[in-house]
Amino acid sequence: MRWFKLAAAYTAACAVRSSAFDLDVNDRESMKQGAVLAADGMMHYYAGHLPGNTPGILPPPYYWWEVGAMFGGLIDHWWYTGNDTWNDIVMQGMLHQIGADGMVMPKNQTTTEGNDDQAFWAIATMMAAERGFPNPPEGQPQWLAVTQTVFNLQTTRWDNEHCGGGLRWQIFTWNNGYDYKNTVSNGCLFQLATRLARYTGNQTYIDWANKIWDWSVESGLITDDYRFYDGLDIRSDCKINHNQWSYNAGLYLAGSAFMYNITTGAEQNTWKKRLDGILWMAGVFFHPQQTDIMYEAICEPYPRGCNTDQKSFKAYFSRWLAITTQMAPYTAEIIMPKLRTSAVAAMKTCVGGSDGVTCGLKWYKGDWGAWDGNYGVGEQMAVMEVTQSLLIEGMPAPFTDVTGGNSTGDPAAGGGGDNPQLNAIVDLSEPTAGQKAGAAFATLTVLSMTGYMVYYMVT
Repeated sequence: MRWFKLAAAYTAACAVRSSAFDLDVNDRESMKQGAVLAADGMMHYYAGHLPGNTPGILPPPYYWWEVGAMFGGLIDHWWYTGNDTWNDIVMQGMLHQIGADGMVMPKNQTTTEGNDDQAFWAIATMMAAERGFPNPPEGQPQWLAVTQTVFNLQTTRWDNEHCGGGLRWQIFTWNNGYDYKNTVSNGCLFQLATRLARYTGNQTYIDWANKIWDWSVESGLITDDYRFYDGLDIRSDCKINHNQWSYNAGLYLAGSAFMYNITTGAEQNTWKKRLDGILWMAGVFFHPQQTDIMYEAICEPYPRGCNTDQKSFKAYFSRWLAITTQMAPYTAEIIMPKLRTSAVAAMKTCVGGSDGVTCGLKWYKGDWGAWDGNYGVGEQMAVMEVTQSLLIEGMPAPFTDVTGGNSTGDPAAGGGGDNPQLNAIVDLSEPTAGQKAGAAFATLTVLSMTGYMVYYMVT
């Protein structure tokens, strides 16, 4: 009898796992159900709202920035699907990490926080303002003002002394990567500038968007054929790291679409040329043997695979492809077929784990419906984002302060160079010997992992 029960349970489990979610890209309810399924799996990893835990924090191996990215995805999830299950959790976590001063430099993260980390949270607050997400209670930092605070703080860190400009990866000198100017930090600032420009109509943001784009080109991070390289090293005479990641292309793609949307005449034509170039080159992130299925080209096909961060990059790429179709509607005929095919393939992987609905990483695998053994926040978020992105068709465009946006702003917040408030947030003294040793170990680990990955790419 015991054997019979076990066999029956095993058969039932196999039946669940073998019936992948059959996404119907012509049925909005099907798309909503798929997005909710993936989101629910993602939120099983989050416990920041439970007593004794810290709001806005995921457990290891997930870094702080990914929670901000996840909350941004959940804001879109609410907007697209109407599912408000996690709205209170998003509100609680975001306000806790933003802090009472609105600087998004919480004490539990500041000594390791990078510009890109901070900016991903600011992109989420910008999305909250644009989507009409419920405003924080009176007396708490407001979504638009927080975005402006982070933008102003980061522009004071613009470094003209090395490599002709640009934003460093890290904020503080003792952190590994301080001498690296990465595309994601500059791309995040670029996108924030473009979105703030559209939302507020303030010329200052337009000027900064142009400045960041121009430096990105002049430095070689953006090539003539619109490849986006990872970054450059100040210590090596601004030598370029030629790795290409989907989210870097996505950052500049969406930012260019926002600029296209708010410009006219010759200026708009300039942004259209850039937008078209990025979109064409972004084809490298769709598998050549499985046409129109998204993948992270630099890590998914190789034995080393993708690390925890990299497994989430397709989520943001999907998000920014989708918003591009609203800011530049002519791009929809190119983008939407790729998102549809990718979403169908992505949902087919959600047959793994003990629950039978855990999503995988490699959507392009020919054997659709097979889970590849990968699991985690990044995998779930990517499936959620690519699926809910299909719902953008027929949805209103992001609000501005004249089309329904009601978030309170403060254009001067966070400006003025070195901020004395930082002294209350972080000890600005030199790091201890132990901290330096830890940073050195982290550096060696990253370098060895990168070398291993590049070896497999080359061979």
